[in-house]
Amino acid sequence: MVQIQARGQTGKVMDAPSGHWVYRLLPPSLWPYAQLARWDRPIGWQLLLWPCLWSAALVASAGAKPGDDIWTVLPSLWHMVLFLIGAIAMRGAGCTLNDLADQDIDDKVARTRSRPLPSGQVSRKQAWVFLGLQCLAGLAVVLQFNWFTVALSFASLVIVAAYPFMKRITDWPQLVLGMAFSWGALVAWSAQTGSLSLSPVLLYIGAILWTIGYDTIYAHQDKEDDALVGVRSTARLFGEKTKLALMLLYGGALMCFAGAFAVAEVPMPALAGLLAAGVHLYRQIVVLDIDNPEQCLRLFRSNNIVGWLIFAGLVLGSLWVVVKPVI
Repeated sequence: MVQIQARGQTGKVMDAPSGHWVYRLLPPSLWPYAQLARWDRPIGWQLLLWPCLWSAALVASAGAKPGDDIWTVLPSLWHMVLFLIGAIAMRGAGCTLNDLADQDIDDKVARTRSRPLPSGQVSRKQAWVFLGLQCLAGLAVVLQFNWFTVALSFASLVIVAAYPFMKRITDWPQLVLGMAFSWGALVAWSAQTGSLSLSPVLLYIGAILWTIGYDTIYAHQDKEDDALVGVRSTARLFGEKTKLALMLLYGGALMCFAGAFAVAEVPMPALAGLLAAGVHLYRQIVVLDIDNPEQCLRLFRSNNIVGWLIFAGLVLGSLWVVVKPVI
């Protein structure tokens, strides 16, 4: 387990992975900040990144047909690099804001009470400064795009700022998380076109449903502690009906994704990736044991595979249609 210095004492960070590169490369004085931004847990920024990459691939492959230039059906590499940097920066900022808002709650939950703020490794002032630096990095990324996309990106800040407080007032904080985490589906499309249409909106709605599903699985890890401290979640709301809820959420997500593909007129082979993603999501539901926290965490993390399957289907499907006449 990772060891870090806190107020002159060595303590364990319960939910930090062992042996991560963050703790090998960074000096111990920076480890608490890595914890705040969750740099040692990349699944968060990966799940934030996927709607961006899906949308970038969707807009590039829209209407692809035999004879098209191969480079025109591939998503912009420059945009994908920007989305990567932005996802890491804004996920870190969101986690830092969440920890600032939840310091009192984290101190009462076994899995989170050793985090930097409740354990005293970082002061609230230091955390706010770190939050500002991450937001500046995100701003630098956003300013590379057209002004419509800049305005669209700023609009998401209302949702991001509201999310940490939703678990106190609604059983659906995962819905607000989904709205924030899926915003990249709109941003990536507008970054390329300077506008929005039905296709990215359908992709956005589908990504929201997907996010509610996988974060419900994640929330089952803490449901007992959450009940004690009054934190609300879809995990507690659905309870024993979680599998049925996941069938509806994941099924709805796949239908929205298929609709986005159809409206954008992407090549049919792209549906192969969507079908494979559906099989993976169905398996999650079948094997899920909501009373097994370790398995819930594994299944939550496996949604990165869903991201890869859908993205690969869009990219490889377009390439297949374009290069097939040559073959």
